[in-house]
Amino acid sequence: MPTASSSTYQRFRYYFVGIAALACMAQIGWEAFNGGVISHHILHRADLPAISNWWSLLLVPTLAWFLSGVILKRFLQTTKVDENRLKMAVIGGFAGGFLIGAALSFAFLGKHLNVAGVLFQGMFLAALIVPLYRAEYLLGFVLAMMFTFGAVLPTAIGCIVAAVAAIAHLLIYPCAIRVWAWVRHKF
Repeated sequence: MPTASSSTYQRFRYYFVGIAALACMAQIGWEAFNGGVISHHILHRADLPAISNWWSLLLVPTLAWFLSGVILKRFLQTTKVDENRLKMAVIGGFAGGFLIGAALSFAFLGKHLNVAGVLFQGMFLAALIVPLYRAEYLLGFVLAMMFTFGAVLPTAIGCIVAAVAAIAHLLIYPCAIRVWAWVRHKF
């Protein structure tokens, strides 16, 4: 039986997906009436295929639904005591992902490619320290960058960063801790 808390989170999920879809439709509508819907070349190279922003209309609501479901599941599995801490972690993760996405977008639009390069490489370094594999980071990152690059390229980049973070935090670090504990115990 769903609790009041779970129904509140479920309702928030519907609103969030709706707002993300409306933002995406507004962007595509604006582009359509101002010179046409933009296509972005992979790695910003004309010799590589271009991806149209039309794909964002499918990807953004789907991504928002899926990732908000992952976040909702985490809320439903937490205790009432830890719920406020999880809220702050989710909001902070979303804001952090959004800020790095916005900073990358502004650096690229301002033709500060050195800054964009440092931010891009910094994401991979941060993935080793911060659990960037969590849904809120990816969602914030994609939503911030979709107005500059559409949703497909930021989703691909965000998934690669998330994979690096997941490998580091869920595989390498636990194995290293077990090996360290074994070495300490043996010697």
